[in-house]
Amino acid sequence: MAPIEPMEQDGTSPTVLRLIRAALTVAVLSAAYLGAYLIRFEFAIPPAFLRTALVTLPFVVVGKLLLLRLLKAHKQSWRYTSLWDVVAIAEAMLAAALVLAGLRLLVVEFVRFVGAAPIPVIPLGVIAADLALSVVGLVGVRALRRLQHEEAAIRELRDQGRDRRRRTAVIIGAGRFGSVVAREIQTRPDLGLRAVGFIDDDPNKLGQVVHGLDVLGTRADLPAIVAERGVHQAIIAISDADGRTIRDLTERCRAVGIEAHIIPGVYELIGGKVELSRLRPVQIEDLLRREPVELDTSAIAELTRGRTVLVTGAGGSIGAELCRQLARFGPRRLAVADQSENALWAIHRELLPAHPDIEVVPAIVDVCDADRVEALVGELRPTLVFHAAAHKHVPMMEANPGEAVKNNVFGTKIVADACARLGVERFVLVSTDKAVNPSSVMGGTKRVAERYVHHLAETTGRVFVSVRFGNVLGSTGSVVPVFEEQIAAGGPVTVTHPDMTRYFMTIPEASQLVIQAAALGTGGEVFLLDMGEPVRIIDLARDLIRLSGLEPDVDVEVVCTGIRPGEKLFEELELDSEHTDRTSHPSIAVSTTAGATWHEVHADLERLRRAADSGQLAPVRAALRAIVPEMIADPAGDPGTPTSDDDVVAVEQEAMAADRPAS
Repeated sequence: MAPIEPMEQDGTSPTVLRLIRAALTVAVLSAAYLGAYLIRFEFAIPPAFLRTALVTLPFVVVGKLLLLRLLKAHKQSWRYTSLWDVVAIAEAMLAAALVLAGLRLLVVEFVRFVGAAPIPVIPLGVIAADLALSVVGLVGVRALRRLQHEEAAIRELRDQGRDRRRRTAVIIGAGRFGSVVAREIQTRPDLGLRAVGFIDDDPNKLGQVVHGLDVLGTRADLPAIVAERGVHQAIIAISDADGRTIRDLTERCRAVGIEAHIIPGVYELIGGKVELSRLRPVQIEDLLRREPVELDTSAIAELTRGRTVLVTGAGGSIGAELCRQLARFGPRRLAVADQSENALWAIHRELLPAHPDIEVVPAIVDVCDADRVEALVGELRPTLVFHAAAHKHVPMMEANPGEAVKNNVFGTKIVADACARLGVERFVLVSTDKAVNPSSVMGGTKRVAERYVHHLAETTGRVFVSVRFGNVLGSTGSVVPVFEEQIAAGGPVTVTHPDMTRYFMTIPEASQLVIQAAALGTGGEVFLLDMGEPVRIIDLARDLIRLSGLEPDVDVEVVCTGIRPGEKLFEELELDSEHTDRTSHPSIAVSTTAGATWHEVHADLERLRRAADSGQLAPVRAALRAIVPEMIADPAGDPGTPTSDDDVVAVEQEAMAADRPAS
């Protein structure tokens, strides 16, 4: 039995549809050629030229059909005709006109050469008119088909959304993406939106019409436009808007009582495609948005393509995003390692269908288990290792200082040592700005880890580097989800100190820059990511309250609770003793420390290990201070930070004695 052909939406089979299109194309080309003669001779074609037209008609039409096929213009879907289809048709018809003009000149020269009597040839005016008529005719029939299809689709969507009340919207930004948004709204009645016009600060666009909508004014005219047009919401459609611009637009919308919405990732739109179904209110990430990161993809691809890459802490926020970003560059094998079974299962399950060409290896591993780490690295033989496994919560690590040391210092040492012994080319430690002049156990342990990686790079000559950056929005346990929970509960929103500031960037941005830094490293560097300007935490809290449609200190109270153990009022990205230089990437700097050689590394680590085994805060902080002299007192109350080695030993002995069970 012959296979049944799939039917078009109107019940027409594809074969019949192709025949209809072919017949229409032949008719249009024939009419264009004959019409060109009528235009050239003002509707009074001389008999000799009429004979020429009729004799040459089949050859001209067949030649044009061959050129359309050669340029694949015959495969275009008439229902979705675009500007690119028009260009393809124009190229084919221009080629046909050039061929006709060339043949015409050859015929004239041949007649002149042999001395024969003049014969009617295709006039150049006919060729020019035929070119124009052919393009207009072929594009016209396709445009009619597209209009018919879109009108039918709009009728269907209008029927589906007949009972939905349509809200009026103004589109902020009359550029490329604004026009895409306008077109989408006009063809999607089911969205429940009706665009009334554009707002754009470009004076050259004022008064223009884009997709049938007027550019009504600038952002300063927003109050008048809202009052006059009855606007319910604004759609921000500016491809390169930074956080400051979005903040200003959001505040202006709030001031006139309308909602501000944005399309996530609008600056990443490809091919003019926009999903208005993803339209959402402005979020805190939008207010803190910076320029999209531009990566040196060739350097990263050279580092990863066809190789084995290992990511520890792959179930965490940064580790998981590192895996997603690395998978884009085509490693042969991507090993994802984590101690948490559930977190590892989630990232492994996500990567498998998204990258079927990559061997994704899940590995449950505790980085403090030296035998397991050694076996894993020995089995995988990775070229590149990203070490993102760490304890990161500052107050939690103040309460569990021994665990912070074991995981952040000795876990890093175990992984880095295994990589050095087994020939890993590059090792990247994911560090933090809290390692700079640390006041917390967490920051101190990360600074020790940085120094050990630097020491290992110097003693082995391998490309072992650290990458230091601040807070990431949306990571597990970060401030934004906590504030959102407090707002949802009706408040209060708790801020530790009104002057506390932090650096912020998004998880994808941080992960991309970590990978870029890996490609820049030569060994021993500490790379610093450009975190932009620090943000006051209390301002962040108030922004989140406003974005929830509430008013700070009116609907939701903001309360200052005092600095927690280990916290600082502000974070720094580099030490006073460090020398910072720019790299080839504008968002990454490199820091070097004079005299950073760690002569007594093993003795220092042994002292730190004993302090960690005690489980007490005082000896841990004392041992950290001995290794990290720039470590400062805890603003919330440092339990006796020592100033000399004798003091360190005394504090260790005292704490260990207190921890020893009574006989």
